[in-house]
Amino acid sequence: MLKATGSDSSGNESAAIELRNITKRFGSVLANDRVSLSAQKGEILSILGENGSGKTTLMNMISGIYFPDEGQIFVEGREVRITSPKDAFALGIGMVHQHFKLVEVLSAAENIILGLPGKLRLSLEQIEKEVAELAESYGFVLDPKQKIYEMSVSQRQTVEIVKVLYRGAKILILDEPTAVLTPQEADTLFTILRKMREDGKSILIITHKLNEVLALSDRVSVLRKGAYVGTVKTKEATARSLTEMMVGEKVRLDIVRPAPKEPKKRLVVSELSCVDKEGLNVLTNVSFAAYGGEILGIAGIAGSGQKELLEAIAGLQAITSGSIDYFPPNRGNEETDKANLAKSIPTDKTETTGKTNEKGLDLVGLKPEEIKSLGIRLSFVPEDRLGMGLVPDMDLTDNMLLRSLHDEKGFLVDRKKPKKLALSTIDRLSVSVPGVSTPVRRLSGGNVQKILVGREIAGDPKVLMVAYPVRGLDIRSAHTIYDLLNKQKEKGVALLCVGEDLDVLLALCDKIMVLSDGKMSEILDAKQTDKEAIGLLMMGDGVA
Repeated sequence: MLKATGSDSSGNESAAIELRNITKRFGSVLANDRVSLSAQKGEILSILGENGSGKTTLMNMISGIYFPDEGQIFVEGREVRITSPKDAFALGIGMVHQHFKLVEVLSAAENIILGLPGKLRLSLEQIEKEVAELAESYGFVLDPKQKIYEMSVSQRQTVEIVKVLYRGAKILILDEPTAVLTPQEADTLFTILRKMREDGKSILIITHKLNEVLALSDRVSVLRKGAYVGTVKTKEATARSLTEMMVGEKVRLDIVRPAPKEPKKRLVVSELSCVDKEGLNVLTNVSFAAYGGEILGIAGIAGSGQKELLEAIAGLQAITSGSIDYFPPNRGNEETDKANLAKSIPTDKTETTGKTNEKGLDLVGLKPEEIKSLGIRLSFVPEDRLGMGLVPDMDLTDNMLLRSLHDEKGFLVDRKKPKKLALSTIDRLSVSVPGVSTPVRRLSGGNVQKILVGREIAGDPKVLMVAYPVRGLDIRSAHTIYDLLNKQKEKGVALLCVGEDLDVLLALCDKIMVLSDGKMSEILDAKQTDKEAIGLLMMGDGVA
């Protein structure tokens, strides 16, 4: 394990920002415990730690979202008091959050100046010129007049970064900046960040991608369970040494991919097309097959139709054309399947909806409850954890209960089984939580993800669809999820896995389907391709 200093606080006035003994509590939960670290002028500092280690809480105090209970913050050697984001901006501190805070109907320039003090009447033309010059000076490609809703994810991120630069930020905090970028877009961002470093800016990055930490940062500060562990020079670190600092013990880093054993066709999607609420195509003629005992990865730039594809299969997205055929495990009960199907389909359905034919059971037009009533065990971990997956104000037990609520008989609900499942999930996935009565909204993003994945796998599915299953998870928690997915694969489950980390998709999946602008580019053998080829296909101009 690398030798790291016990405290990074030396009172060095050359530091751009320095934290001394910062402590933050949320009720009985100690989020940060006397953390002391610093970022120098003209350096890129990575902040590492497991889920619930206090990384984002610490950065939120620097950016004025939270206020520390104890401790001091120094900017360029002077003690400061940061009580709001306005205070942070006045000190030259700007944070780019993982979930962008932009107004969709406004242009890039309008978002950038929104909320700034100034004259009642502004020259938008002058502002657009200033924004364009600022963006160009760092190598960003940005049209100040373009509306946010017309932009790709990487373009929106550019707006967020230029917004904090326009407001005079000298210290930039980036939370998971490459989470939704292609490899090519991430490389471009890294080039720009290095240029900012050369310009004397200090950049603090929260990320779980160790390869990016090693490629980009100058130093790495590690937190564990809210406390500061130490800071090391990146050139002296390895992925293994950093992982051991984070967790305090040796951890396996390789992703196991067991070979498929007699994969059986479980789901066939043919010529599937969907439109959004505005009538725009989000999926166009997508066709593929998913096999029990295999993991099919789905790659694509955010907004390429991954969300709509999984929701269509789950019965949550309206379909304009195409078919979704489910093939039950070979139990010799085709007649039972047909009988159940006939009983479950309301009489007001069209003739073609829910038909049973030589292809399998047609799921088009069926709601989730109707799919379940057929005995089809289909589980779905959506991208929107707290909007679609879980209810924020409910505790863990009640969120587990949601999965089986329709099975309850009578007026009284049995909460014993959901509570047992919640306790089992907490133990199996090492969820950091005071107890099962804790509202989900109080959990960190990574722990919310663990609860959701654990609940859906507990349903013993035959088809398991997961969207970004390890987003926001530290390396140990991520490997726990990989192991769970592999166990489902070995049980003969057909898995569809939407992912953003191409290295993970290549190591975990058997095949990778690439979506670009709602269309399927290609299905690749994960063992025979690389992330550069996938990245080009994601952008719509690659040939695998």
